[in-house]
Amino acid sequence: MFAEMRTGSNLLETNLNALEGVTCHGEAFNPHFIGYPNRDGLFGMDLAARERDPGELLRLMKAETPGLPGFRYFHDHDARVCDLVLFDPACAKIILTRNPLESYVSWKIAQATNQWKLTNAKNLKTAKATFDAEEFAAHVEEVQGFQRRLMHGLQTSGQTAFYIDYEDLQDLDVLNGLAAFLGVEARLAALDGTLKKQNPEDVADKVTNPEEMAAALAGTDWFNLGRTPNFEPRRGPNIVSLVAAREAPLLFLPIKAGPERQVLDWLAQLGGVERGFDQRKLRLWKKDHPLHRSFTVLRHPVARAKAAFDEALDRAKPDLRQVIRRSWGVDIGDADAIRATDTAYRTAFLAFVRFLKTCGAGQSSLKVEPAWATQAACLQGFAGFQSPDAVLREERLAEGLGWLAAELGIEPPPLRQRADTAAIGLAQIYDAEIEAAVQDAQLRDYIAFGFEAWRG
Repeated sequence: MFAEMRTGSNLLETNLNALEGVTCHGEAFNPHFIGYPNRDGLFGMDLAARERDPGELLRLMKAETPGLPGFRYFHDHDARVCDLVLFDPACAKIILTRNPLESYVSWKIAQATNQWKLTNAKNLKTAKATFDAEEFAAHVEEVQGFQRRLMHGLQTSGQTAFYIDYEDLQDLDVLNGLAAFLGVEARLAALDGTLKKQNPEDVADKVTNPEEMAAALAGTDWFNLGRTPNFEPRRGPNIVSLVAAREAPLLFLPIKAGPERQVLDWLAQLGGVERGFDQRKLRLWKKDHPLHRSFTVLRHPVARAKAAFDEALDRAKPDLRQVIRRSWGVDIGDADAIRATDTAYRTAFLAFVRFLKTCGAGQSSLKVEPAWATQAACLQGFAGFQSPDAVLREERLAEGLGWLAAELGIEPPPLRQRADTAAIGLAQIYDAEIEAAVQDAQLRDYIAFGFEAWRG
């Protein structure tokens, strides 16, 4: 059962245990106890043994429980267990949810009273919670992040789960539907009445600052309308592209269509460079260079789009030519003709930028080449193995590299300025229309890194 604190998981567990042939073993993988508080162990395993091998507890649970065994799992339980059950098609999944505001306020009250479940109404302890907007936002993000992880795992493994809401726990037919989903013949004749609802009042009556809570909730983007749509495919770390200085503990994570050659020239002045890394070689290099620093360099999206376009002109792959010609009526195959005039070059460049938008949005038959991907996606890919220590900007590259060298006690070599050998410079064609087109195509980078309009 995937759930969270204060979602009704105790109540659902009680009703599941009332079904013949079903046994729920509580929070078996809670980091602080096994199954239930104040218990020494489960199936002969204590907390230390479970920490060493949680998979063994899972195996014992299946082997030694008559009928169908299960347990409750929250987002902060042993992370090693989640994938063991999530991707196991023989394991039935129940996903219990509750209005996050209700569960948050209930959690705050339980913290204040130290009463986490109630079996006798006369023992009810009462208190009011204080709504904390930042704490609530973090709570929602944590819960939603876990739910997204579950959904993605189920989708990619071709599975489904039985979704049940807190309000459904009082519906006998729903619980018997759950029994059918689990594949057991037993059915409940009535709901278990052992546990009592602790805080039945309206949520506004359960907090000390309802006005502050209402104001905070009014500003919440419940439907994530402010999210920048992102259909760009995720990228891998591309370890083979990484470059290290041979005589200095510096590792460069290059982003295609950036100032790669200029940085490589700077690294070469430190005694040459090493290439051809795989994961094993990179780990060995890092082990041999304990003070290492890694870095990457961002380029303004307009300048980067032009660099990618110039590269595309020189390569002129047939499939890229065909897509741009078919969609925007521009043939980029004749590089000489396109570079003959500013007007022809600008027209072709705009067509290429508009192609970048459709390609990044998954609306093209072509894959997103490294030079066309957003820099945000490239950084996300690097983080799959090696997040950079520093993210430098091209416009302040000399200063950034000097700072890195100072970090390592190295005398920085001069950063040689590379002459612009392009037949047509960006300044010759740049205007507001080009800026708007690039912002439309690469909006993710503008938002992620705070880029303003290109200034030359």
